[in-house]
Amino acid sequence: MRKAWHSWRRYFWEGQQLNDSVTSIPKNADFIDKIFIKHRKYIAFLMPFGIMQTIWWITAYRFNWFVLFRTRWQMPLVMFFGSTIAGMTSEGGGAVAFPVMTLLLQIDPSIARDFSLIIQSAGMTCAMCVVLIMQVKIEVRSIIFGTLGSVPGFVFGSTYLDAYLTSSQKKMLFVSIWSSFAIALFILNNQYKRKTYYTIPHFCSWKACILIISGFVGGVFTAFAGSGVDICMFSITTLLFRVSEKTATPTSVVLMGINTMVGAYWRTVWQGDVPLIAWEYVAVSIPVAVTMAPLGSFLGSHLHRQMLAGCIYVLETVALIGFLLTRPSTILILQGSAIIFMSFVLFMSIAKVGQKIIDGIESETEPSAFHHKTSSTNEFNKSQDH
Repeated sequence: MRKAWHSWRRYFWEGQQLNDSVTSIPKNADFIDKIFIKHRKYIAFLMPFGIMQTIWWITAYRFNWFVLFRTRWQMPLVMFFGSTIAGMTSEGGGAVAFPVMTLLLQIDPSIARDFSLIIQSAGMTCAMCVVLIMQVKIEVRSIIFGTLGSVPGFVFGSTYLDAYLTSSQKKMLFVSIWSSFAIALFILNNQYKRKTYYTIPHFCSWKACILIISGFVGGVFTAFAGSGVDICMFSITTLLFRVSEKTATPTSVVLMGINTMVGAYWRTVWQGDVPLIAWEYVAVSIPVAVTMAPLGSFLGSHLHRQMLAGCIYVLETVALIGFLLTRPSTILILQGSAIIFMSFVLFMSIAKVGQKIIDGIESETEPSAFHHKTSSTNEFNKSQDH
């Protein structure tokens, strides 16, 4: 019984990885500071939740959105799970909403994309606030340089690329590429005592360029699927730079919160052709998204990195099975299989390059330096599990 309890605590309630400044209460802290530091996790959840719920209920009463629940009830149910997963893992809510809407509900991918962007601009923003208020450790440089690449990538993808892809191709690309990443991450995590860092070690200009390029690619995916930059940056930081899932996950949450606001602004203001049905789905889903996404961020900050990775395995497996259940054409299946294989080779190659980078760092650094988990860029977590 004691061993089972220890295992449960280890994987499901490992504890938060916080910035050094919030690990203790300063002696000169006043009353308000003590409350914010001592109860920051509850304040982090209640602040965005209270603000967004108040705005929604007032607006819903003004425009009588309640009648929409009779015909648009499906998406609030989907987002109950989708928003929780979005806040908890590196997969945004669109990673759940997009395949459900396109594969299960047979909704056009462009509508699913617009819904995913707008609903995440509310839900993921709340989740981002939770991460920032709790001061969970994040990789700030990944957010900065990833956004520098993702914004032009989204504009390019939505303006020039989206029109050339059919609905079936969008579904196939979304499922195939990220399924291969899940396979690569699974193989990587089965390496015994895999070393992982809390931040990108020995950050330099070429690493910044890699982050910008990765952000651009992720922005293109977000342009037609409503999600992608988060999992794209997550894959690079975990496979290439060996950043722990414990840090990479809240980093991807903040990154997606920023990018969905940009994407929603671009689609609603500059392009201005968001279908009415997408807005109706958003109207009934907001109270669920702004509740479950920040709650997911709170729960995810306590989970072990292997549990966070496990959520990705399950999500991508379900998405792949769902795609196959729609009985796609033989050509699409062959194309998807080829993309999965090529993407898997790419991700595994990235992982091998990442291992060489780590080996080079270890050869340059004294072994004693690796025992300090609180260092800024050279710290890492020696995982003791498979």
